Amino acid sequence: MVKITIQEVAEKYELSKDTLRYYEKEGLIGPITKNSSGIREYQDKDLDRIEFVKCMRGAGLSIAVLKEYIKLYDEGETTKDARLALLEHERALLKEKIDCMKEAYKKLEYKIEYYKKGE
Repeated sequence: MVKITIQEVAEKYELSKDTLRYYEKEGLIGPITKNSSGIREYQDKDLDRIEFVKCMRGAGLSIAVLKEYIKLYDEGETTKDARLALLEHERALLKEKIDCMKEAYKKLEYKIEYYKKGE
């Protein structure tokens, strides 16, 4: 079992220590065990959760949605259908954002080419 400090986790996942503490406070990760000196010691299960949360936040999922998902996940197998529904809903929202971004990308490409041609 791996045990690493908040500094090491922050560096590994390119998150600030404040962000990690915030995620813990909001219940997105942890609770993180502390050693006898009060120093946080992140374990494999914590790192898996951090990786998931970072990925989902990067995709635009809100803290509230992640809290709900994690609450359901922690409640166990009986919430599988609710978790699936939540994830499918978020996937649909993300697809809309991706489509919108693709359209914006096309417009940027057009404008860039326009200016490069000097027109």
